[in-house]
Amino acid sequence: MADPKGFLTTPQQLGTRRPVDVRIRDWKEVYEERTLLPIITEQAGRCMDCGIPFCHNGCPLGNIIPEWNDLVWRDDWQAASERLHATNNFPEFTGRLCPAPCEAACVLGINQAPVTIKNVEVSIIDRAWDDNNVAPQPPDRLSGKTVAVIGSGPAGLAVAQQLTRAGHTVAVYERADRIGGLLRYGIPEFKMEKRHINRRIEQMRAEGTKFYTGMQIGTDLDAAKLRRRYDAVVIAAGATAARDLPIPGREFGGVHQAMEYLPFANKVQEGDLVASPIDVAGKHVVIIGGGDTGADCLGTAHRQGAASVTQLEIMPRPSEERPAAQPWPTYPMTYRVASAHEEGGERVYAVNTQEFVGGEDGRVRALKLVEVEFEDGRFVPVPGSEREIPADFVFLAMGFTGTDRSNGLVEQLGLALDERGNVARDEAFATNVDGVFVAGDAGRGQSLIVWAIAEGRSCAAAVDGWLTGGTNLPAPIRPTDRPLTV
Repeated sequence: MADPKGFLTTPQQLGTRRPVDVRIRDWKEVYEERTLLPIITEQAGRCMDCGIPFCHNGCPLGNIIPEWNDLVWRDDWQAASERLHATNNFPEFTGRLCPAPCEAACVLGINQAPVTIKNVEVSIIDRAWDDNNVAPQPPDRLSGKTVAVIGSGPAGLAVAQQLTRAGHTVAVYERADRIGGLLRYGIPEFKMEKRHINRRIEQMRAEGTKFYTGMQIGTDLDAAKLRRRYDAVVIAAGATAARDLPIPGREFGGVHQAMEYLPFANKVQEGDLVASPIDVAGKHVVIIGGGDTGADCLGTAHRQGAASVTQLEIMPRPSEERPAAQPWPTYPMTYRVASAHEEGGERVYAVNTQEFVGGEDGRVRALKLVEVEFEDGRFVPVPGSEREIPADFVFLAMGFTGTDRSNGLVEQLGLALDERGNVARDEAFATNVDGVFVAGDAGRGQSLIVWAIAEGRSCAAAVDGWLTGGTNLPAPIRPTDRPLTV
């Protein structure tokens, strides 16, 4: 193990975020650059090297966490990077964006602060890039088999990299103008700078993966023709059908889906736009939805100079302590404060939006709210709790309902859907169409980045086995696996 007494003698220490009044003036990542490295060796030494490391089970990728903690503590950063990459293609993504179910499952977390696994992870990969220890891994030989991957989010990229390294010729098709999917245009720059995506894409290109942008399969290219062109097709297009709020006033101007708002801000940072077409400077902003996407809208609105930002959540405020119904090592639904919440705004819980109120100009000017209580499986309005709050812009961040069917992809391939609107698949990630597989949110439904990468790796193993009759690629999960929740 690392430091035998580390968990007794070393308190938990987190990375330092830049001061709020400084970071909201730019779009750089919120953490002070390189502040983790001076402290991370001791933090890795807090790992207990448990007899049964539940962090493995908490992580869908099966990251070998105690081993790379020990290697960091021993200052063997190259070996730590190799051990980390053995289970995770893109640790710089998960180290910044994953909510760290591994930490919720850490044995040390039973009665004290858990090991800062996520901070150790991102320190390992950042050091690896700095030391030029992340190199392309092209295959020794080609199989002669071809695979098309539809979608370039974390699942699609993981599938493509694994299959390319297995010797197949892989082409990734992305409908946007740049590779990355929601990583590129859904995640704000202050959470992950896009240079991290860019250098991974360059690595993958050097390995042999081909990328095609601005290609909407189903519209720009018939999906059935694509299937005939390749030996196998993997659908990794995500679950991008956004949940709407069909209440009176939905048609008013200023009411947008979160994924209509966030990409414009990212395009400004890419240099594609001088200013966002949805700019909330000096305006009152309301965000409906209390999750990560809502927090992304919150941080974006702060940086655009909103006059006020209010984030609404229909559920009651979570407890700051682990609920009794969600015992260790499950992932608890506790009150969390994202970096965007530190920057300002108001969080309002246990309210439901009844109506968008518009002005004479046809734009929204307010929201009608009512407080709610959860009774007998439904939300019941609290009498006399109705009120209005000002709103010049409203962003809907209420999650996603399944695969986007507006492009014809599902119909052209004749894909079956499950009861939740996702592409149906079997235990081998195979759809009802021969040679067509599905990975990530397109098959699982809206989920975490770590699950997307894990599904991509497992789907790649299934495709490799289908193409060649066997595989040596790792498969960390099955389609039926679910998070450690109750």
